[in-house]
Formats: sequence, structure tokens, C-alpha cells
Amino acid sequence: MTAPSAAALESACDRLAAADANLKIAYAKIGLPNWRNRPATYQSLAMIVVYQLISTKAADAIWGRILARHPNLAASDVLADDPDGLLACGLSRPKLGHLFAIAEAVESGVLDFEQLAAGPIETARTTLLSVRGIGPWTADTFLMTALGHLDAFPHGDVGLMEAYKRLSGAEDRLASKAFSELAETWRPYRAVAAHLLYDWLHSVRD
Repeated sequence: MTAPSAAALESACDRLAAADANLKIAYAKIGLPNWRNRPATYQSLAMIVVYQLISTKAADAIWGRILARHPNLAASDVLADDPDGLLACGLSRPKLGHLFAIAEAVESGVLDFEQLAAGPIETARTTLLSVRGIGPWTADTFLMTALGHLDAFPHGDVGLMEAYKRLSGAEDRLASKAFSELAETWRPYRAVAAHLLYDWLHSVRD
């Protein structure tokens, strides 16, 4: 999938700035956000799984070893590989099981990325969540970055909650449920709001 056009992003950002004073501040500082775009492939989905719940440094090392083993990682590569060899890359057994389950879903046709991209977001999300190893955060991140859905939103993303806390000047982050409720006011552009928050946080950290 390609990233949204500049015109589509500008229209979405204008709507978000009108709806939320804090997002207006972020938009004024960074302008149009850089869309985190990745191809709708098994490799992209596997990468999201590998990076989940561990440090970026550790994930970089593990992912680098996997790509050294399979430079163009496909579902068939994982299914044909030696599990012990993949474990030696640094994967935990649960994550390895998830990568195998997702690979089986791709090979069997349960996960058809073209169909997911063409259909409604809720249908795509339900299909992704039906596969072992794909939880809500993984599904929503894939919907946002690989399938280009403008209203996908990775609920519970600590980076987004931290960004909004700093942006609003609050002492504490909103709880996950409260943050998700706030994000409802950003429909139908929650993915654009997420990118504004990501880029704003990176700008103040830099």
C-alpha cells in the first residue's frame, strides 16, 4: 500500500487540529507527519511481532539475524526453516510459535493481504485477530502502516500516550482506556493523529 497523499493528510490534519487543541499544537510544529509506510507482506507483519514488547535495541539485533538468514523473509521460508535455527536468532519460543502460526495463515490463504486492503477496516481487523499471534496492537499497527487505513489506531501504545501527556503538559499519562476514549474524538483520522503524535514526540526528543 502507498502512503496517503499530501492532500489527504492535510485535510485530515486540519480536521484534527479543529477537534483537539493539543493536536493543533503538534500540527503547527511539525506540519504534515511522515507516514510510516511498509509493504503489506508476511515480512512486515513478522517484523511487528518481533519488535513487540522488547527494547528496540534487542529487536534490531534479532531482526538483523533473521534477515541475514532470510533476506526476503516469506511465510514459506519460516515454515521450511529449522525452528532451532530461528530460536538461535534470539526469538522466544512464544514469538517463534506466533511467526509459524501467521505463516501458516498466509500460506493457507486465511490471510490474503490484497483482500484485507480492499475490504472494510473492521473486516480486516477481525481477520487479523483470528490468527494466533496477532493481538490488537499488532493488528492495528499493520492496518495503519501496511494497509493504509486512516482510522486504524494502536490502542495501548505507550509511545502515543507519552506523546499526548507531554503535549498536553499533564503530569501523568492517561490510562489506556481513557486514552482510547479520547481517540474516539479523532475519528475517522485516528491513524493520522497517531502519526502527528509520533512525529511531535520525536521532534522534541531530537
